[in-house]
Amino acid sequence: MKILTGGVGKAETADAVRELGLGGVEVIVSSDMDAAVRLRSGGADYYLGTCHTGAGASLGVLVALLGQGVCHTFGRSVPTPEEVAELLRGGKRVFGFSLDRIDTVAPALARAIADRT
Repeated sequence: MKILTGGVGKAETADAVRELGLGGVEVIVSSDMDAAVRLRSGGADYYLGTCHTGAGASLGVLVALLGQGVCHTFGRSVPTPEEVAELLRGGKRVFGFSLDRIDTVAPALARAIADRT
């Protein structure tokens, strides 16, 4: 399972996911354009994007290129494991959230993604 990270906090997000030590999960720091290409071509499975609010720049390019149907932003909220699982079941693969939520949202997403493998 390949998870791409992008946006302002892409390195911090990648570190937060790597620290979990999830088997079968590869984390790659990316740009939003590269992520869109990789996700479309099957070269990656998920994208975690960050910006200051989690509502706009974290996913702007990906929404434009992949469509709203696969994208979801948490903004500054922290989802429950059930919310994350439901979004994944619904086909969401691209997630945005704010920088100040990296320590909670990135691990929640990564664990739920790893559980799907």
